Amino acid sequence: MQTVKAAMIGDVVGSSGLETLEAQLPALIKERNLDFVTVNGENAAEGFGMTESDFMRIIAAGADVVTSGNHIWEKREFWTVLKNKKNMLRPANYPCLVSGADMAPGAGSVSIQKNGVTWTVINLQGREYMSAIDCPFQCLDRILSMQTEDQKTPVVIVDFHAESSREKEALGYYADGRVSLVAGTHTHVQTADERILPKGSAYITDLGMTGIHDSVIGMDPKICLDRVRKQVMYHMETADAKKPGRLQGVIAEIDIETGMAAGIWRV
Repeated sequence: MQTVKAAMIGDVVGSSGLETLEAQLPALIKERNLDFVTVNGENAAEGFGMTESDFMRIIAAGADVVTSGNHIWEKREFWTVLKNKKNMLRPANYPCLVSGADMAPGAGSVSIQKNGVTWTVINLQGREYMSAIDCPFQCLDRILSMQTEDQKTPVVIVDFHAESSREKEALGYYADGRVSLVAGTHTHVQTADERILPKGSAYITDLGMTGIHDSVIGMDPKICLDRVRKQVMYHMETADAKKPGRLQGVIAEIDIETGMAAGIWRV
């Protein structure tokens, strides 16, 4: 059995998250002999969206593909990056084609050749407790069915950016046996349920986050407390950058002939 190692890194939160990624990801790649890395970057711009500089820093730190979620639309000037960089993804199930005209810039999936292996990454967004966009389950089916026999690759990685654990687990079982790895993002709290599903796909409900962990999901605890206690929507700010940062995610070992997982470990 010939295997490769893929890492998925949880949501990068603010400048401290970027600094943590830059400090820790290169060493992780070297120490664990990683072949491919995806990083969710949608909170890199101080918690809300991304800038082109953020994207370039994440790529320079070692990411092959950058995924995102609902906050990717926050910075309108970033939409040009979504259009022009094939390794910068937005969720695929945003409305994209109506009468041949693009509605949401960018792409939700990409296939990349690296070290003799073709890696397909799919970015989806959930609907439970989130915006009622297109169905992620049907969108996954469409993307997989669009691959012709000579285009199909066994290594398929899915970032499912969703609020509901139930919806994330449901998609994991729905994709089981058809993709290599399904990892949830968005909630910023790493779950302890990493496992290989019955048909061979690796799965975790949430990767966690990369940033300041003495915080509330990477944000200033005092502001978060004021929001929930007073029910006033104070502007969120990232946590104190003087505190230590932490990188979280998973590493999966994947059989390149079958595309199924041989193991999955939390970082």
